[in-house]
Amino acid sequence: MQQRLAQEFSFPELLRFAFPSIVMMVFVSLYTIVDGLFVSNFVGPEAVAALNLVYPVQGVALAIGIMFATGGSALVAIRMGQGRNEEARSAFTLILVTSVTLSLAVTVLTLTNLESLCRWLGAEGETLVYSEVYLGTLICFIPVGAIQLFFQSFFVTAGRPKLGLVMNIGAGVFNIVFDYIFMFPAGLGLTGAALATAFCPLVTMSICGTHYLGKHNQVGFRFRAPSLRHLIACCQLGVSAFVGEISSAVIAIVFNFLLLGLAGNIGVAAYGVTANLSVVAMCLFNGLAQGTQPLISESYGKGDHTQSRQFLTWGVIACLIVEAIILVLTWSMTDPLIQIFNQEQNAELLHYAHSGLRLYFLGFLFAGINILLVAYFSAVAQPKPAIAGSLLRGAVAIIPCAVTLARLFGLNGVWLSFLASEMITFFAILLLARLGHTSKESHNFKKI
Repeated sequence: MQQRLAQEFSFPELLRFAFPSIVMMVFVSLYTIVDGLFVSNFVGPEAVAALNLVYPVQGVALAIGIMFATGGSALVAIRMGQGRNEEARSAFTLILVTSVTLSLAVTVLTLTNLESLCRWLGAEGETLVYSEVYLGTLICFIPVGAIQLFFQSFFVTAGRPKLGLVMNIGAGVFNIVFDYIFMFPAGLGLTGAALATAFCPLVTMSICGTHYLGKHNQVGFRFRAPSLRHLIACCQLGVSAFVGEISSAVIAIVFNFLLLGLAGNIGVAAYGVTANLSVVAMCLFNGLAQGTQPLISESYGKGDHTQSRQFLTWGVIACLIVEAIILVLTWSMTDPLIQIFNQEQNAELLHYAHSGLRLYFLGFLFAGINILLVAYFSAVAQPKPAIAGSLLRGAVAIIPCAVTLARLFGLNGVWLSFLASEMITFFAILLLARLGHTSKESHNFKKI
């Protein structure tokens, strides 16, 4: 990576550098999509609703892992840019251990309160059975998933984005093949879907080990006394990503309860179809942000702020292109996309998901740029605008939008709340940047 940054970057070169991260994130999305695809077509809408109801628990665990992966990657990239390599390695080790420890705590708390947790999330009857089976199986492997997220994020920082690409392609293929094997030849049903997803991190770990334990690794293990300063800095830089993911869990809870009241389990299943497809779009933007963030951090660490802003400009252009493609595809192929998850030809599911998919995806007119802006502020050690952006596009904006618009427009109001919250977030971030709050935050961060 340091050799790459010594060269002059152009827009096409930035895309080529970020491409492995984009593909990585898309293959990560396969974990969710393939589960939803097999479950919807071979178990039924009730099982899809169950997967959607328990997603918030998985989201909490993911949020912890993503916070330490994103914040740690930015912190280590900055330290490497400053030439403080030994400090970068000790921070890498400490952050990894902390991430895994907290993920273990989430696993234990979930398993000891499994039934009551599923009931609180809205599961009952048949969906309760499905929820307990899926969540109880998947949560056992969350600590391994935290390691996968951490290593995946650091492949770009360590200058090995292509290895991360190979890792995730292998895991994605594994998930597709073993979803089928575990669910049907093995006869494990919904448990098989959970196991296939849960085993994927084990596949990626075998690939990770070839790099992180190798002697050519730039970002290696260095055990030293725990540094509270490193943990605080990591959390500051990664909390925006944490808020973004945790807010996804909160949004899922709010949407599930609103849709249960408006359309029952079929409405939740329709949201499941929409959410499965939106995961792909989100992963495109997250991959672009994750791929460009180390470049921005490295430039910032070297004091080249002009180059950091140039990366941001190119990233925004890329987001606009992707946003246009996503809208054209979803509006021109709405029903065929839904039918991928509706082989039973459930007319009620198709009706709810048709309007849901089109209206919900309008939010991507702003969502991609918002994700990139949040990543940019994190990368240049300005956590407050990043946190504000994540909070707004998470619970602060979308929850009141969903509740208010649902009362005004019913089911369509729920779908449109994503667009409304992203618009609010976009203009709020622009306002924060215009007011010049970021320069003060950068000065404060250097004191850490």
